Amino acid sequence: MILPVDTLDEALDGIEAIVVDQWGVLHDGSTPYPYAMETLRRLKAGGYRLAILSNSGRRAAANEETVTRMGFPAGLFDCVMTSGEALWRDFAVGRMPFSKLVEISRAAGDAEEWAAGLDVALTDASQAEAVLLMGWPENAPEDLHADIFETALARKLPLLCSNPDRGAPRKGGSTVLSPGALAATHARRGGDVRFVGKPFAQVFHAVEATLALPASKLLMVGDSLEHDIAGAHAAGWRSAFIRAGLHAARFDPGDIVETTRALAREIGSPLPDYTLEYLR
Repeated sequence: MILPVDTLDEALDGIEAIVVDQWGVLHDGSTPYPYAMETLRRLKAGGYRLAILSNSGRRAAANEETVTRMGFPAGLFDCVMTSGEALWRDFAVGRMPFSKLVEISRAAGDAEEWAAGLDVALTDASQAEAVLLMGWPENAPEDLHADIFETALARKLPLLCSNPDRGAPRKGGSTVLSPGALAATHARRGGDVRFVGKPFAQVFHAVEATLALPASKLLMVGDSLEHDIAGAHAAGWRSAFIRAGLHAARFDPGDIVETTRALAREIGSPLPDYTLEYLR
């Protein structure tokens, strides 16, 4: 059953920590959403613990700096976990047996920043042991790095996708291509793709461990049925679906519950426990 609510307060019975997605919930990539900042301040003052769980290929500290620059108070979040952070930790403890990576990132310097502190060299596709797909340049064509994908197929290189999102919301309700879509295409062509991030269990368990709380005490707030809601459901968390993010265009006009059900059927996702327009 999906319960439409006006504010998150209606979804917090028995909850001790609220875990929010970043793009589509806190901001649109450049500007905070209406109500987000004041809502989080209110919840923090009310004694709730706050966390970010984001499918970002960059590390946690870099993402925390991003939201702080947008005006969210420093120290607001008790935990910031990203898919890039989870992958970095896997490398740091030896769970990833690769020392030479060819990177695909959103901006120059992102991969070097991510790899700091690891015994990992960034090289070209002919020398690499794996591909690190951590980001995608804004509005770049799908064939921008076709040479890397082709070499990965030919050399049977594993592709490590540390941002499973297929699209990301932007200002005005538009969306942009995200790494998960490229990774999915690569997998359909026979590539060896290994995803790190939502909806997979690793990052949800990492948040639980950091907050030292059981699944029953956590609420995931996200705008992706495929990643936020499905991942929370599998982890045993409650979930609240934000309609103004990734799927905003589907909700004007239309019945909220039936539209959410239709989207979930299309995606193959479980239903959220709650839905609200914005984080408020």
